[in-house]
Amino acid sequence: MNPEVQKDLQSINEAKARGKFATVRVYLGLTGPGWLQSAVTLGGGSLAGSLYLGILAGTSMLWLQPLAMIFGIIMLSAISYVTLSTGEPPFQTVRKHISPILAWAWLAATVIANLVWSMPQFSLGGAAVRQNLMPSVFGAEAMPAFWGKLIVGLAMAVIAVSVVWKYGEGSKGVRLFETILKGIVAVIVLCFVGVVVRLTMAGDVISWAQVFKGYLPNANLFTTPAPGYETILSQMDPSARSFWTEMILDQQRDVMIATVGTAVGINMTFLMPYILLAKGWTRGFRGLASFDLSTGLLIPFTIATSCVVIAASSQFHARPAPGLLGEMDEYGQAMVAPAHIQGSYNRLIQARVDTAPAEMSAETLPLPERQAAAMLAKRDAFDLANALTPLTGTVFSQFVFGFGVLAMTLSTIVILMLMNGFAISEAFGAPKNGIVFKMGTLMPLVGILGPFLWSKAAFWLAVPTSVFGMCLLPIAYVSFFLLMNSRKALGNERPTGPRRWRWNSLMALSIGLATIGSLSGIWAKTRWVGITSLVILIALALVLHAGRRKKSTPQ
Repeated sequence: MNPEVQKDLQSINEAKARGKFATVRVYLGLTGPGWLQSAVTLGGGSLAGSLYLGILAGTSMLWLQPLAMIFGIIMLSAISYVTLSTGEPPFQTVRKHISPILAWAWLAATVIANLVWSMPQFSLGGAAVRQNLMPSVFGAEAMPAFWGKLIVGLAMAVIAVSVVWKYGEGSKGVRLFETILKGIVAVIVLCFVGVVVRLTMAGDVISWAQVFKGYLPNANLFTTPAPGYETILSQMDPSARSFWTEMILDQQRDVMIATVGTAVGINMTFLMPYILLAKGWTRGFRGLASFDLSTGLLIPFTIATSCVVIAASSQFHARPAPGLLGEMDEYGQAMVAPAHIQGSYNRLIQARVDTAPAEMSAETLPLPERQAAAMLAKRDAFDLANALTPLTGTVFSQFVFGFGVLAMTLSTIVILMLMNGFAISEAFGAPKNGIVFKMGTLMPLVGILGPFLWSKAAFWLAVPTSVFGMCLLPIAYVSFFLLMNSRKALGNERPTGPRRWRWNSLMALSIGLATIGSLSGIWAKTRWVGITSLVILIALALVLHAGRRKKSTPQ
C-alpha cells in the first residue's frame, strides 16, 4: 500500500475509535472522488434540465433532482463497495463474473455517452464566452460567428487537455487535478447562489413559501401539467385544451427524464470505480467513499441545480416570451424576440395548425393558444441572464451567470475526457497513464463541432442528449445489482442478513425508477423498436449469466 494511503487509513481507523464526530472531521479532509462526480454532473445537462424544469414547472419540481441523485448515489455506493472489496476494475469483474455482454454494453454506452454529451458542453461554454463574458472580443459583432466559435472551442479544448493530462502524472498530478476540480465546483455553486441571493434582495421576485413546497415530491406532474398552466388551459375549447395539455406533458416528461438521466449518467458509473483504484483506496475506505458521495456530490448538486430552477421559474414559468404577441417596449417600439425563440414559437404554432380545423390558420389562432405557444417557446440560460439584468444588474446577470455556465461546461468536458481515457484503456487492456489513455481522453473533443452542428437553442441540445443517457442507465444498474449478490465476485465480502436485504431493497428501487425513466424515454422516441432492443439486450445478458452460474455450480 502507498505510504500516503496507509497514513490516511490509519487516520480513519483512529478517528473511528474516537467516535462519529472525529470520523466526520477526518473524512472531510480526505474527500475527492465525490467532488469529481460533481464536476461531471454539474454540466450542460444539469444546467439545461434545471432551466427547463423552472420554465415548464416553476418550483413544483425542485424535489426531482435531489431525489434522483439520492438513488444514483445508492448505486454509486454499491459499485464503490464492490470495487474496494475486490480491488479489481469493475469492467473486469462484470465481464468475468456476471456477463461479457453487460460489461461491453456498459463500456460502449459510456464511450457513446461521453462523445454525445461533449456536444452541448462546447456549445454552452462557447456561447457563455461569446454572449456573456467577452462579447466585444468573440461575439457576433466582433468577428464572424464561425471564427468566434472555433477560437473559443479550441481554447476550451486546450485548457481541458492541460488539466486532464495532469491526472496521468502520478499522485501529485492526481491531487492537483482534484484540487482544480474542487475549486471549479465551488465556483459553480457560488455563482448560482449569488444570483438567487441577488434576486431575493430585489424584492418579491421569489416566493420562498413556494420554493420550500417544491421540495415535496409530486409524481402527478408526470401526467398533469404544472399548476401555472391551469388559467390559460381553462380559456381554451376542449380540442385546443387537449392539444396543449399533451404538448406541455410531452415537454415536462422529456425534461423530467433528462434531469434524472443527468443526475447520475451511465458514464459516471464507469468513472467512480477507476478514481477509487487510482487513489489506492482499499476495503478500509468504503465508509469514506459513501460519505464522499453524500457530501461532495449530493450537496453541491442540489444547491446549484435548485438555484437555477428558482431563477428560471421567477422569470419564465407560465409567462409568454416577450416579442411574440405584438408587445411594445417602453419607447413604443414593437418588441422582437430572438431568432431561436421565434423559431420555436413558429414550430409550435404550425404543429397546432396542422391538427386544427381547415379554416384555422396561424393568423386566426385564438389568443390563449398563441399565449400557450409563447409560454412554451424554447429559451436558454442566456435569455435568463438578459431577463435578470434589470433585477440583478449586469455584473450578476451577465458576468457571474456566464462564468458559472463556463465553469460548469469546462469541468464536465475535463471529466468526460478522463472517463473516456479510462474506458478506452480498459477496452485495450492498456495502463491508465499511457498513450492509449491519452488518445482516449482526446475523443470527446469531437464536441468542438457542437456549436456548428446545432442551430437551435443550444441549451435544448442537452435535453435529448440526457434522455439518451437515461435510456442506457439500466445497463449499468443491473450489472451492479448482480455484482452485489455474487458470491463468486465478492466472496465473504458479499453482504449478508439484514444488510443484504437493505442493499437489495434500495438497489431494486433505484433500478425500478431508472427503468421506468429509460422505458418512457425510449417509448417516446423509438416506440417498440427501442423497447424490444433493450429487453433483448438485458434478457441475453441474464440468460448468459444464469448459464455461467449453472456451469460453475458443483454437481
